[in-house]
Amino acid sequence: MKKYLITTLIILTIIAAGANLTFAQPGPGMMGPWMMGPGMMESVDSEYEFLIKMIPHHEEAVAKAKILRENTNRDRMREFAEDIIEVQTQEIEEMEKYLAKWYPDRSNNYQYEPMMGNYEGLAGEELDRAFLEDMIFHHMGAVMMSQQLIMRNLDEHREVYLLARSIRDSQREEIFMMRDWLNNWY
Repeated sequence: MKKYLITTLIILTIIAAGANLTFAQPGPGMMGPWMMGPGMMESVDSEYEFLIKMIPHHEEAVAKAKILRENTNRDRMREFAEDIIEVQTQEIEEMEKYLAKWYPDRSNNYQYEPMMGNYEGLAGEELDRAFLEDMIFHHMGAVMMSQQLIMRNLDEHREVYLLARSIRDSQREEIFMMRDWLNNWY
């Protein structure tokens, strides 16, 4: 119950982000939704940083969606996994193209901190629930990074702005969908 309350509060925070509010960054000793889960939610300070952080973020989602696709018993979850794999793989390719085109001489030393759990040995209902709970927080991270790029006018290229807007909007919708599934199924 506590996790669902926290999730609801975070979703309200995301809605506020859509109303043109900017997320404050935590100071020493501060906790917030960006500090939950195994990995911290990321902040971005440039278009380049958005791209190098979003790629591994998407790669984790694709890897976990492949596990879900192979081990769920629900057709809706299998279709959702397929959608994540297809959309985010295409977005990864797009972001890699942007990096190669606009930032070819930059070295990338970014170390991604995974946000999602280990699904080894999970299947069916147990996997579905773990995936939905993890992916809600994971999507929140992508929504927050995208919102930061947009609200802070960090984009240097219209294509990155449009990508960030698409990620923000589509993943925010998916958060509500996943929340509904959790409420209806568990």
